[in-house]
Amino acid sequence: MKAEMNGLNNTVVKRLIERNLKISAAESCTGGLFTALITDIPGSSAILEESIVTYSNEAKMRELDVKQETLATVGAVSYETAREMAEGIRIHTKADIGVGITGIAGPDGGTVEKPVGTVFVGISDKEKTIVKELHLDGNRESVREQTCRIVFEMLEKEI
Repeated sequence: MKAEMNGLNNTVVKRLIERNLKISAAESCTGGLFTALITDIPGSSAILEESIVTYSNEAKMRELDVKQETLATVGAVSYETAREMAEGIRIHTKADIGVGITGIAGPDGGTVEKPVGTVFVGISDKEKTIVKELHLDGNRESVREQTCRIVFEMLEKEI
């Protein structure tokens, strides 16, 4: 998968460099994989402002200002949490673009309402925040890799 990703992550990093845009990421279920795929590209230090893995609800609230009410009412794996993560990391790091990723990579942790493979990804800039709900198949590694590919595809369309 990593070889397949190189073209897409390379395109996004180069485009960010050309446009002089900084990006920051708040990752949960991908555990830093998205950021690793950025740093695989030479020159990425010019565009990567900061990345943080906020696995726990406490970390999401403390580091990203995700609201306790959001987590209590709709949960960590939700449209609202992904939006608050993306906006929170962008605001806290003063980046041009913030990415928030939260989901259930498996093999455990799924429910009837939110089965394994349920992921929400958010991309925030100063003008708007878009969030996409994903329902992915496969094992833990596959869910994480598919999520990152989709985030890079979203970024490619947005920047």
